[in-house]
Amino acid sequence: MLTKYLPKRLMKIVSSFLQNYELTRTAVFALFFAVGLSLTLVISACSPNNTSNSAATQATSQGVVIRIGYQKAATILNALKNRGGLAQTLEATGARVTWAEFPAGPPMLEAMNAGSIDFGYTGESPPIFAQVAGTPLLYVAYDPWSPKAEAIIVRKDSPIQTVADLKGKRVAFARGSNTNYLVVKAVEAAGLNYSDIQPTHLTPADARAAFEGGNVDAWAIWDPYLAAVEHDTEVRILTDATNLAPNRGYYLARQDFVKSHPDLLKTILDEVGKVDEWATNNPAEVAKFLEPELGIPAAALEIGEKRRKYGVLPLTDEIITQQQEIADTFYKIKLVPKQIQVKDIVWNGNKS
Repeated sequence: MLTKYLPKRLMKIVSSFLQNYELTRTAVFALFFAVGLSLTLVISACSPNNTSNSAATQATSQGVVIRIGYQKAATILNALKNRGGLAQTLEATGARVTWAEFPAGPPMLEAMNAGSIDFGYTGESPPIFAQVAGTPLLYVAYDPWSPKAEAIIVRKDSPIQTVADLKGKRVAFARGSNTNYLVVKAVEAAGLNYSDIQPTHLTPADARAAFEGGNVDAWAIWDPYLAAVEHDTEVRILTDATNLAPNRGYYLARQDFVKSHPDLLKTILDEVGKVDEWATNNPAEVAKFLEPELGIPAAALEIGEKRRKYGVLPLTDEIITQQQEIADTFYKIKLVPKQIQVKDIVWNGNKS
Protein backbone atom coordinates (compact mmCIF):
# COMPACT_ATOMS: atom_id res chain seq x y z
CA MET A 1 0.00 0.00 0.00
CA LEU A 2 1.09 3.57 -0.73
CA THR A 3 0.42 4.56 2.89
CA LYS A 4 3.54 2.78 3.96
CA TYR A 5 5.57 5.48 2.16
CA LEU A 6 3.93 8.31 4.16
CA PRO A 7 5.83 9.73 7.14
CA LYS A 8 4.19 8.85 10.48
CA ARG A 9 3.62 12.50 11.35
CA LEU A 10 1.71 13.04 8.09
CA MET A 11 -0.43 9.96 8.78
CA LYS A 12 -1.37 11.33 12.21
CA ILE A 13 -2.37 14.66 10.68
CA VAL A 14 -4.53 12.91 8.07
CA SER A 15 -6.22 10.69 10.69
CA SER A 16 -6.94 13.64 12.98
CA PHE A 17 -8.31 15.62 10.06
CA LEU A 18 -10.70 12.81 9.13
CA GLN A 19 -11.86 12.19 12.69
CA ASN A 20 -12.52 15.76 13.80
CA TYR A 21 -13.79 17.59 10.75
CA GLU A 22 -16.78 17.28 8.48
CA LEU A 23 -15.19 17.38 5.03
CA THR A 24 -16.53 19.62 2.33
CA ARG A 25 -15.76 18.91 -1.30
CA THR A 26 -13.10 21.63 -1.23
CA ALA A 27 -11.51 20.27 1.91
CA VAL A 28 -11.39 16.77 0.45
CA PHE A 29 -9.65 18.11 -2.65
CA ALA A 30 -7.14 20.05 -0.53
CA LEU A 31 -6.45 17.00 1.61
CA PHE A 32 -5.86 14.71 -1.37
CA PHE A 33 -3.66 17.34 -3.04
CA ALA A 34 -1.48 17.58 0.06
CA VAL A 35 -1.24 13.82 0.40
CA GLY A 36 -0.50 13.39 -3.32
CA LEU A 37 2.20 16.02 -3.25
CA SER A 38 3.84 14.39 -0.25
CA LEU A 39 3.69 11.00 -1.94
CA THR A 40 5.28 12.44 -5.06
CA LEU A 41 8.12 13.99 -3.09
CA VAL A 42 8.69 10.92 -0.98
CA ILE A 43 8.60 8.44 -3.85
CA SER A 44 10.75 10.72 -6.03
CA ALA A 45 13.32 10.97 -3.27
CA CYS A 46 13.30 7.20 -2.86
CA SER A 47 13.51 6.57 -6.61
CA PRO A 48 16.83 5.01 -7.58
CA ASN A 49 16.76 6.70 -11.05
CA ASN A 50 16.96 10.19 -9.53
CA THR A 51 20.23 9.50 -7.82
CA SER A 52 21.74 6.83 -10.01
CA ASN A 53 22.32 9.14 -13.00
CA SER A 54 24.08 11.68 -10.82
CA ALA A 55 26.06 8.96 -9.09
CA ALA A 56 27.01 7.40 -12.42
CA THR A 57 28.21 10.75 -13.76
CA GLN A 58 30.30 11.34 -10.66
CA ALA A 59 31.70 7.83 -10.81
CA THR A 60 32.88 8.21 -14.42
CA SER A 61 34.16 11.77 -13.87
CA GLN A 62 35.90 11.27 -10.54
CA GLY A 63 39.51 12.32 -10.82
CA VAL A 64 39.32 13.15 -14.56
CA VAL A 65 41.54 16.04 -15.64
CA ILE A 66 40.29 17.88 -18.74
CA ARG A 67 43.10 19.65 -20.56
CA ILE A 68 41.91 22.61 -22.62
CA GLY A 69 44.02 24.51 -25.13
CA TYR A 70 43.22 28.16 -25.79
CA GLN A 71 44.51 31.28 -27.49
CA LYS A 72 44.29 34.59 -25.69
CA ALA A 73 42.81 36.11 -28.83
CA ALA A 74 40.11 33.42 -28.95
CA THR A 75 37.66 35.31 -26.77
CA ILE A 76 35.36 32.59 -25.52
CA LEU A 77 37.80 29.99 -24.21
CA ASN A 78 39.93 32.76 -22.72
CA ALA A 79 36.86 34.14 -20.95
CA LEU A 80 35.75 30.63 -19.97
CA LYS A 81 39.09 30.14 -18.23
CA ASN A 82 39.08 33.47 -16.43
CA ARG A 83 35.43 33.56 -15.37
CA GLY A 84 35.78 30.23 -13.57
CA GLY A 85 32.31 28.82 -14.20
CA LEU A 86 33.55 25.66 -15.90
CA ALA A 87 35.96 24.85 -13.08
CA GLN A 88 33.17 25.13 -10.52
CA THR A 89 30.77 23.01 -12.57
CA LEU A 90 33.34 20.29 -13.13
CA GLU A 91 34.31 20.27 -9.47
CA ALA A 92 30.79 19.14 -8.61
CA THR A 93 31.30 16.07 -10.82
CA GLY A 94 34.68 15.21 -9.35
CA ALA A 95 36.57 16.36 -12.47
CA ARG A 96 38.90 19.33 -12.87
CA VAL A 97 40.31 21.41 -15.71
CA THR A 98 43.79 22.59 -16.69
CA TRP A 99 44.63 25.17 -19.34
CA ALA A 100 47.44 25.49 -21.90
CA GLU A 101 47.99 28.66 -23.93
CA PHE A 102 48.98 28.56 -27.62
CA PRO A 103 49.89 31.34 -30.07
CA ALA A 104 47.71 29.92 -32.87
CA GLY A 105 45.51 27.00 -33.89
CA PRO A 106 48.06 24.76 -35.67
CA PRO A 107 50.39 24.28 -32.67
CA MET A 108 47.35 23.69 -30.48
CA LEU A 109 46.26 20.81 -32.68
CA GLU A 110 49.81 19.48 -32.77
CA ALA A 111 49.50 19.26 -28.99
CA MET A 112 46.21 17.40 -29.39
CA ASN A 113 47.95 14.99 -31.73
CA ALA A 114 50.60 14.42 -29.06
CA GLY A 115 47.86 13.70 -26.51
CA SER A 116 48.62 16.83 -24.47
CA ILE A 117 45.18 18.49 -24.68
CA ASP A 118 41.60 17.22 -24.92
CA PHE A 119 39.64 20.23 -26.17
CA GLY A 120 40.29 23.43 -28.08
CA TYR A 121 39.05 26.02 -30.55
CA THR A 122 40.53 27.12 -33.88
CA GLY A 123 39.61 28.70 -37.18
CA GLU A 124 38.43 26.63 -40.12
CA SER A 125 41.80 25.70 -41.66
CA PRO A 126 43.84 24.15 -38.80
CA PRO A 127 41.62 21.07 -38.36
CA ILE A 128 42.02 20.26 -42.05
CA PHE A 129 45.80 20.21 -41.79
CA ALA A 130 45.48 18.24 -38.56
CA GLN A 131 43.20 15.62 -40.13
CA VAL A 132 45.65 15.19 -43.00
CA ALA A 133 48.40 14.65 -40.42
CA GLY A 134 46.34 11.95 -38.71
CA THR A 135 45.48 13.88 -35.55
CA PRO A 136 42.76 11.94 -33.68
CA LEU A 137 40.30 14.82 -33.36
CA LEU A 138 36.58 15.39 -33.77
CA TYR A 139 34.61 18.46 -34.76
CA VAL A 140 32.11 18.87 -31.90
CA ALA A 141 30.49 22.28 -32.61
CA TYR A 142 31.05 25.45 -34.60
CA ASP A 143 31.07 29.20 -34.02
CA PRO A 144 29.69 31.41 -36.84
CA TRP A 145 32.23 34.21 -36.23
CA SER A 146 31.96 36.61 -39.22
CA PRO A 147 33.42 37.20 -42.72
CA LYS A 148 34.02 40.80 -41.64
CA ALA A 149 36.35 39.62 -38.88
CA GLU A 150 39.28 38.81 -41.21
CA ALA A 151 40.79 40.73 -44.10
CA ILE A 152 43.78 41.31 -46.36
CA ILE A 153 45.24 44.73 -45.64
CA VAL A 154 47.95 47.00 -47.00
CA ARG A 155 49.50 50.19 -45.69
CA LYS A 156 47.51 53.29 -46.58
CA ASP A 157 50.26 54.65 -48.83
CA SER A 158 50.81 51.34 -50.63
CA PRO A 159 50.57 51.39 -54.44
CA ILE A 160 48.61 48.13 -54.21
CA GLN A 161 44.97 48.99 -54.87
CA THR A 162 43.32 45.63 -55.56
CA VAL A 163 43.90 41.96 -54.80
CA ALA A 164 45.03 41.52 -58.43
CA ASP A 165 47.92 43.86 -57.64
CA LEU A 166 49.29 41.27 -55.21
CA LYS A 167 50.87 39.34 -58.11
CA GLY A 168 54.51 38.82 -57.25
CA LYS A 169 54.05 40.47 -53.85
CA ARG A 170 54.85 39.20 -50.36
CA VAL A 171 51.68 38.39 -48.42
CA ALA A 172 52.01 37.54 -44.74
CA PHE A 173 49.70 35.13 -42.93
CA ALA A 174 49.90 32.17 -40.59
CA ARG A 175 50.22 28.93 -42.55
CA GLY A 176 47.23 26.68 -41.95
CA SER A 177 45.19 29.48 -40.39
CA ASN A 178 41.75 30.69 -41.41
CA THR A 179 43.39 33.57 -43.31
CA ASN A 180 45.36 31.03 -45.35
CA TYR A 181 42.08 30.03 -46.98
CA LEU A 182 41.01 33.66 -47.38
CA VAL A 183 44.20 34.39 -49.33
CA VAL A 184 43.65 31.36 -51.58
CA LYS A 185 40.07 32.36 -52.43
CA ALA A 186 40.81 36.06 -52.76
CA VAL A 187 43.62 35.60 -55.31
CA GLU A 188 41.51 33.08 -57.25
CA ALA A 189 38.61 35.55 -57.38
CA ALA A 190 41.03 38.18 -58.68
CA GLY A 191 42.09 35.92 -61.55
CA LEU A 192 45.43 34.91 -60.02
CA ASN A 193 46.89 31.57 -59.03
CA TYR A 194 48.09 30.96 -55.52
CA SER A 195 51.57 30.51 -57.01
CA ASP A 196 51.42 34.09 -58.32
CA ILE A 197 51.99 35.54 -54.84
CA GLN A 198 54.85 35.08 -52.37
CA PRO A 199 53.33 33.59 -49.19
CA THR A 200 55.21 34.64 -46.07
CA HIS A 201 54.23 32.44 -43.13
CA LEU A 202 54.35 34.43 -39.89
CA THR A 203 52.54 34.45 -36.55
CA PRO A 204 50.36 37.52 -35.89
CA ALA A 205 52.99 39.27 -33.76
CA ASP A 206 55.80 38.69 -36.25
CA ALA A 207 53.55 39.53 -39.19
CA ARG A 208 52.61 42.90 -37.71
CA ALA A 209 56.25 43.79 -37.20
CA ALA A 210 57.04 42.78 -40.78
CA PHE A 211 54.00 44.65 -42.11
CA GLU A 212 54.77 47.89 -40.30
CA GLY A 213 58.45 47.62 -41.18
CA GLY A 214 57.72 47.27 -44.88
CA ASN A 215 59.15 43.75 -45.08
CA VAL A 216 55.91 42.36 -46.52
CA ASP A 217 53.51 44.02 -48.95
CA ALA A 218 50.21 42.83 -47.48
CA TRP A 219 48.95 41.04 -44.43
CA ALA A 220 45.99 38.66 -44.07
CA ILE A 221 44.85 38.78 -40.46
CA TRP A 222 41.86 38.19 -38.20
CA ASP A 223 40.31 39.99 -35.24
CA PRO A 224 41.27 41.17 -32.72
CA TYR A 225 44.66 41.73 -34.41
CA LEU A 226 42.89 43.22 -37.43
CA ALA A 227 40.97 45.66 -35.24
CA ALA A 228 44.16 46.56 -33.38
CA VAL A 229 46.16 47.47 -36.48
CA GLU A 230 43.18 49.40 -37.88
CA HIS A 231 42.99 51.36 -34.64
CA ASP A 232 46.72 52.02 -34.29
CA THR A 233 47.91 52.67 -37.84
CA GLU A 234 46.67 53.82 -41.22
CA VAL A 235 45.76 50.80 -43.30
CA ARG A 236 43.46 49.93 -46.17
CA ILE A 237 41.41 46.78 -46.52
CA LEU A 238 41.81 45.19 -49.94
CA THR A 239 39.09 42.68 -49.13
CA ASP A 240 37.50 40.99 -46.18
CA ALA A 241 36.12 37.44 -46.35
CA THR A 242 32.62 38.41 -47.52
CA ASN A 243 31.59 36.07 -50.37
CA LEU A 244 35.03 34.44 -50.22
CA ALA A 245 35.35 32.44 -46.99
CA PRO A 246 32.91 31.53 -44.22
CA ASN A 247 35.45 32.40 -41.48
CA ARG A 248 33.98 30.06 -38.92
CA GLY A 249 35.52 28.77 -35.73
CA TYR A 250 35.37 25.13 -34.64
CA TYR A 251 35.34 23.48 -31.24
CA LEU A 252 37.45 20.36 -31.45
CA ALA A 253 38.09 17.47 -29.09
CA ARG A 254 40.40 14.49 -28.92
CA GLN A 255 38.60 11.33 -30.03
CA ASP A 256 39.52 9.27 -26.97
CA PHE A 257 38.21 11.99 -24.68
CA VAL A 258 34.87 12.17 -26.50
CA LYS A 259 34.51 8.40 -26.41
CA SER A 260 35.33 8.14 -22.70
CA HIS A 261 33.60 11.27 -21.41
CA PRO A 262 30.75 12.46 -23.67
CA ASP A 263 28.94 13.79 -20.59
CA LEU A 264 31.88 16.01 -19.69
CA LEU A 265 32.14 17.24 -23.28
CA LYS A 266 28.51 18.32 -23.15
CA THR A 267 29.20 20.08 -19.85
CA ILE A 268 32.03 22.02 -21.49
CA LEU A 269 29.85 23.02 -24.44
CA ASP A 270 27.05 24.10 -22.08
CA GLU A 271 29.46 26.34 -20.20
CA VAL A 272 30.84 27.74 -23.45
CA GLY A 273 27.26 28.60 -24.41
CA LYS A 274 26.83 30.62 -21.22
CA VAL A 275 29.97 32.63 -21.93
CA ASP A 276 28.83 33.11 -25.53
CA GLU A 277 25.61 34.67 -24.30
CA TRP A 278 27.53 37.02 -22.04
CA ALA A 279 29.90 38.04 -24.84
CA THR A 280 27.06 38.62 -27.31
CA ASN A 281 25.26 40.95 -24.91
CA ASN A 282 28.32 42.76 -23.54
CA PRO A 283 30.84 43.70 -26.27
CA ALA A 284 32.23 46.57 -24.21
CA GLU A 285 32.75 44.31 -21.20
CA VAL A 286 34.48 41.73 -23.40
CA ALA A 287 36.81 44.45 -24.71
CA LYS A 288 37.67 45.56 -21.17
CA PHE A 289 38.36 41.95 -20.18
CA LEU A 290 40.64 41.34 -23.18
CA GLU A 291 42.58 44.61 -22.92
CA PRO A 292 45.05 43.47 -20.22
CA GLU A 293 45.11 39.95 -21.66
CA LEU A 294 46.17 41.02 -25.15
CA GLY A 295 47.76 44.40 -24.55
CA ILE A 296 45.36 45.88 -27.11
CA PRO A 297 43.31 49.01 -26.26
CA ALA A 298 39.70 48.29 -25.37
CA ALA A 299 38.54 50.80 -28.00
CA ALA A 300 40.20 48.68 -30.68
CA LEU A 301 38.91 45.42 -29.28
CA GLU A 302 35.36 46.73 -29.21
CA ILE A 303 35.57 47.31 -32.98
CA GLY A 304 36.21 43.63 -33.47
CA GLU A 305 33.61 42.51 -30.94
CA LYS A 306 30.84 44.46 -32.66
CA ARG A 307 31.43 42.85 -36.04
CA ARG A 308 31.63 39.23 -34.97
CA LYS A 309 29.03 36.66 -33.97
CA TYR A 310 29.10 34.04 -31.25
CA GLY A 311 27.49 30.63 -30.95
CA VAL A 312 27.99 26.98 -30.04
CA LEU A 313 26.10 25.42 -32.90
CA PRO A 314 25.62 21.80 -34.01
CA LEU A 315 27.36 20.71 -37.18
CA THR A 316 24.88 20.47 -40.04
CA ASP A 317 25.35 18.85 -43.45
CA GLU A 318 25.70 22.32 -44.97
CA ILE A 319 28.49 23.30 -42.59
CA ILE A 320 30.31 20.02 -43.16
CA THR A 321 30.01 20.43 -46.94
CA GLN A 322 31.49 23.92 -46.80
CA GLN A 323 34.34 22.71 -44.63
CA GLN A 324 34.93 19.95 -47.17
CA GLU A 325 35.25 22.60 -49.88
CA ILE A 326 38.12 24.16 -47.94
CA ALA A 327 39.84 20.80 -47.64
CA ASP A 328 39.41 20.11 -51.36
CA THR A 329 40.79 23.56 -52.23
CA PHE A 330 43.91 23.00 -50.15
CA TYR A 331 44.45 19.64 -51.85
CA LYS A 332 43.95 21.13 -55.30
CA ILE A 333 46.68 23.72 -54.81
CA LYS A 334 48.91 21.15 -53.06
CA LEU A 335 48.88 22.79 -49.64
CA VAL A 336 48.02 19.34 -48.25
CA PRO A 337 49.34 16.07 -49.71
CA LYS A 338 46.15 14.03 -49.70
CA GLN A 339 42.38 14.28 -49.82
CA ILE A 340 40.33 13.83 -46.68
CA GLN A 341 36.65 13.45 -45.79
CA VAL A 342 35.64 15.95 -43.13
CA LYS A 343 32.48 13.98 -42.34
CA ASP A 344 34.66 11.13 -41.03
CA ILE A 345 35.61 13.13 -37.94
CA VAL A 346 32.33 14.85 -37.02
CA TRP A 347 30.76 14.11 -33.63
CA ASN A 348 27.02 13.51 -33.80
CA GLY A 349 26.39 13.84 -30.08
CA ASN A 350 25.66 17.57 -30.33
CA LYS A 351 22.55 16.81 -32.37
CA SER A 352 20.90 14.93 -29.52
